[in-house]
Amino acid sequence: MKKLSLIASTVLLASSLSITSLPAAANLPFAVSGQELPSLAPMLEEVTPAVVLISVKGTHEIKNNVPDAFKFFFGKPRQGRQQEKEFRGLGSGVIINAKQGYIVTNNHVIAEADEILVTLKDGRQLQAKKIGSDEYSDIAVLQIEDDNLTAIKLADSDNLRVGDFAIAIGSPFGLGQTVTSGIVSALGRTGLNRENYEDFIQTDAAINSGNSGGALVNLNGELIGINTAILGPSGGNVGIGFAIPSTMVNSLVSQIIEFGEVRRGMLGVQGRSVNSEIAKAMELETNQGGFVEQVTPDSAADEAGIKAGDVITKVNGKTVKSFSEIRGKIGSIGAGKKVKITVIRKDGKERTYRVTLKKSETANVEAESIHRMLEGAELENNINNKGIDVSDVEKNSPAAMAGLRSGDVIIGVNRKRINNIAELRDNLNKQKGVFALNIIRGNSSLYLMIR
Repeated sequence: MKKLSLIASTVLLASSLSITSLPAAANLPFAVSGQELPSLAPMLEEVTPAVVLISVKGTHEIKNNVPDAFKFFFGKPRQGRQQEKEFRGLGSGVIINAKQGYIVTNNHVIAEADEILVTLKDGRQLQAKKIGSDEYSDIAVLQIEDDNLTAIKLADSDNLRVGDFAIAIGSPFGLGQTVTSGIVSALGRTGLNRENYEDFIQTDAAINSGNSGGALVNLNGELIGINTAILGPSGGNVGIGFAIPSTMVNSLVSQIIEFGEVRRGMLGVQGRSVNSEIAKAMELETNQGGFVEQVTPDSAADEAGIKAGDVITKVNGKTVKSFSEIRGKIGSIGAGKKVKITVIRKDGKERTYRVTLKKSETANVEAESIHRMLEGAELENNINNKGIDVSDVEKNSPAAMAGLRSGDVIIGVNRKRINNIAELRDNLNKQKGVFALNIIRGNSSLYLMIR
């Protein structure tokens, strides 16, 4: 039975692979009738230094499966014993900014990792720092420091067509950097995970375990996608791989770098994909798009004039085939951004609305990921980028014990101004020992000393 697999980073020993020696190939000419044979080598020589191997290690928390009724007999587990299990893994990543050392990869490659080591094509090994991630789109951003890095240029994946050539670069099975080629098999693939934001490129370029976070490039050597999942038995390649489009990656990465999180925009509609049955029942003139069943009051869609019964056919001028595709595209666009939504109304006329997306209610960040003493607090960037709103503080948590309250606004660390979560994380990474959070509480300004 075929199943979807994230290209989970797994370390395999060479001895566990079945390798068959091939007879030596005959000497092939590099030219025919004086004409050079076509080759991807020149392009790859420029691009492959931007694709890196990512090695991670960390610990998984082991759940106690003893039923509550029997815990009296077994007693409580001893502290530090059989509570955590160490793991190691491999994946791939792509350098997208050489000057700043930013690397994009999949969230599932580095999730729960305590140490992240990046190996460049020339063998250099560098410790990486996690800037931020988004589990719903499976994107993460890392940063390394070095003066001699190569970055890859991003293409506009909205211009892709089925049949375009695609080249996958990554490190499958820990064998080292590997290149495979194929074509774009399909666009706008969704439905692989209903909870996530999806708009995948499908390709038949061979993708295997360890390729997660690697590059999918065009013949110009430009990034068109980040490889993220495969469809096949036992996670093996059967010619069906999926990549997150570069336009979606660019939007998500920009938000993570700026804010330390994805400030996901919300349109405020509920609906379903149009099919022939719905088209017939509702007397629609189209068999694709997103049928709007409900518009949330006071939402971005409501304020723009979108109505229940409309069929969304385009987002920013690009045709959309399903409601899931609309969700994926909108979900990668940040709150406060403007987007053009084209609909077909019941009268058959096409209308285009300019919508300003509102902030998702799920945009909060667990503060524990920023500093252990902030555990129990939920943070979100102020909509005007003037500090960090403390949206909730769990009772008796470290954050509560430190003095944080729901409704506080963090505006500084020590005497340095902080405008967003990314700046807070960056500053706290540099702090050792005691530091002070500058807080606005109501009409008062105060400092909380954090140890």
